[in-house]
Amino acid sequence: MPPQPATSAHCWYAPRRERVDPHARAHPGSLAGGRGAHRASRIPALTQHLLDAKSNARQTRSPAPLRAFVHTWAMFVAVERHPGRAARLWELERIVDAGEQDPREAITEILAIREVAEAEAGLRRTGTGEI
Repeated sequence: MPPQPATSAHCWYAPRRERVDPHARAHPGSLAGGRGAHRASRIPALTQHLLDAKSNARQTRSPAPLRAFVHTWAMFVAVERHPGRAARLWELERIVDAGEQDPREAITEILAIREVAEAEAGLRRTGTGEI
């Protein structure tokens, strides 16, 4: 198994190399469901993030924290279902984190990976303002 990526402050998903159910849907129940052994180590982070999102949603009386939760974990699933894509994303994040070279190309490629993952997860914005 390749080395795990370094945890980064800018990382937009939980940085773990694990196989993910390629049929997971973008809603909290399905992201938490299908708890195969290959994802068992992510369950505590997923559960804590969901509890925080629920609490924040109640406090603000807004569904926005729950939408952010679903978006984050749906993106995680979309990236992780393609091991080559996930490995490339980790490498690009290491390049940016290291600060040893110009990060512009890496950032451009990170954004491209995110765009594809958002489309695959059904998270692309439509003309109606809906996600």
